[in-house]
Amino acid sequence: MGDCGYMKAFNVSGACRPDRHYMVDLKERLGEVRKMVDAGQYFAITRARQYGKKGDSSGRGAWTKSGFQEALKMLLSEKNALYESLVNKLEDYPELKTVLYDLLFTGRPIPYTAMNKSIEVATMFGFVKNADGTAVVSNRIFESVLYSLFLSEEYVDNRIYDAGLREKNQFFVKGRLNFRRVLEKFVESFDSLYGDRNETFLEDAGRRYFMLFLKPIINGVGNSYVEAQTRNQERMDLVVDYRGEQFVVELKIWRGNAYNERGEAQISDYLEYFHLKKGYMLSFNFNKHKEIGVKDIVLGDKLIVEAVV
Repeated sequence: MGDCGYMKAFNVSGACRPDRHYMVDLKERLGEVRKMVDAGQYFAITRARQYGKKGDSSGRGAWTKSGFQEALKMLLSEKNALYESLVNKLEDYPELKTVLYDLLFTGRPIPYTAMNKSIEVATMFGFVKNADGTAVVSNRIFESVLYSLFLSEEYVDNRIYDAGLREKNQFFVKGRLNFRRVLEKFVESFDSLYGDRNETFLEDAGRRYFMLFLKPIINGVGNSYVEAQTRNQERMDLVVDYRGEQFVVELKIWRGNAYNERGEAQISDYLEYFHLKKGYMLSFNFNKHKEIGVKDIVLGDKLIVEAVV
């Protein structure tokens, strides 16, 4: 409780008040930010999706992709009172954890209903907000922290995570990430470990298992996030940043050839959005006669590397 009797909550809009909101001491962090500013690694966003903007001749006014990624890693890797409070709330309110897990991994739409106790609690603590009648995670930082937290709970006894960790050195050539090789090895490992599982398992766990496989490969250097607007029960787009390169991967559930062709067109449009010529698809296919493996698909001036498990 705050000094005025209010239950403290996360504030994601407006000014913070110490008696009502969780506060984080940023003195040390501001010193690090000042160093980045002095080095010319800062970025003024004037519109959405402003990537790779260059500064003026003095080197100020914009930062590089690697500078942005480094700042994000610093923010996500620290341990602070806000993150600790976030974890405590998940332990105190198990239903809250269930709601957030479903939002992030299953893509099941959850209507925003203020009378629903789980939604009410999630909103009160600043975890979710109302977006056109649907509950969504409040911001990208919370979303990234929650992804890392939920995935970390499976590290110890998850065999697909161990496979990624064990094979990680083979995915790099002169410091660059060979994403095609990542998909090839994932298909091989997933089929060996879970190839005999049923459709329900694939729908619920398939995409999460790819994120677990990828985590030890890019950990400490790269970062990944899921595009909120594409997260649903049938598809979601995972964006991976590694040493200044971006890899866009559509993770989808196979629903027949016609659906697959629409998926290819969707990722082609998405690559245009990111100004990329190469993209990746990972399809979880329930057809008993499916052809497991990785192949190249040319769509206009785009190359799609598609993996099927």
